[in-house]
Amino acid sequence: MSEQTGDAGTSPFDNHAFGQSGHVSVMPREVIESLAPMPGGVYIDGTFGGSGHSRLIAERIQPNGTLICIDRDAETRANFEPLAALYPGSLHFVHGSYADMKRAAARYGFEHVDGILLDLGFSSIQIDDPQRGFSFMHEGPLDMRYDQTQGITAAELIATVDEDELTRILYQYGEETRARKIARVIIRERDRRKIEYTHQLANMVEWTVGPKHGSKRLHPATKTFQALRIAVNDELGEVERGIQAALGLLAPGGRLAVISFHSLEDRIVKQAFVDASRGCICPRDVPVCICGHVATVARVGKDVRASAEEVAANPRARSARLRVVERLSDA
Repeated sequence: MSEQTGDAGTSPFDNHAFGQSGHVSVMPREVIESLAPMPGGVYIDGTFGGSGHSRLIAERIQPNGTLICIDRDAETRANFEPLAALYPGSLHFVHGSYADMKRAAARYGFEHVDGILLDLGFSSIQIDDPQRGFSFMHEGPLDMRYDQTQGITAAELIATVDEDELTRILYQYGEETRARKIARVIIRERDRRKIEYTHQLANMVEWTVGPKHGSKRLHPATKTFQALRIAVNDELGEVERGIQAALGLLAPGGRLAVISFHSLEDRIVKQAFVDASRGCICPRDVPVCICGHVATVARVGKDVRASAEEVAANPRARSARLRVVERLSDA
């Protein structure tokens, strides 16, 4: 699929930023410039989603390139089939976690790859589906699992944890300062009736803390829903495992590009990149290095934020941050 040009002021990326079902990929130009996919190369899109980024990578690795598309959400396979049809034999889909990307690569005969992309945001397609339970804007079951074939739902989680654990989840994963108050009400109400639907939970939180709180005027249930989604999917553990798997899979000169959307996951990405790009990590009071640690990657440029123009067109890009590292040839 060739790039298309439009009127003055348009970009060749404008025609490819959209994946299936209208999903808009974040920072498409910046991702491709940073990842720099080459013809014949082997690449992994660890968070395939709506296929937007994969489309851009797939067209640039022709001829003879390989793209392995991974996603925990089995429903994204429907987005994969039309794209794979454009490049027969070039693309592969794996239903699973990007933390297991080494196994996915080995399935197709690769010990190392030339580039990896992780877009840690969840898809607007998932948000807009009431049956997934990600959003309090739609009435639906409190599911929140990316992979609906395994794990417990958000409804099952809040039905079984005690008050202290629920408080920890809301505070640690949602950075919710009113975590104890919300957790106490949820625990009390679950003894009276099952909490199974998004509006039930959202209304409960709003009743507990009030309809408006803070200068940003976020819905009062926003942080609660974020916290439960992160807990249900073990998102932060997934990021930690995924980053380490990716760093170990890169070939010399290969690049890892990661887009994060909130401070909790970005903190993990940043620290992992700092640690991997450092030499000696001995305590400062040790006169001679005894750790033997060597840098395995170099950071590529500074972290990148979405442009004002992109944020205006796609508000979801507002909090996105792109970080990139390159595997050292002598690591």
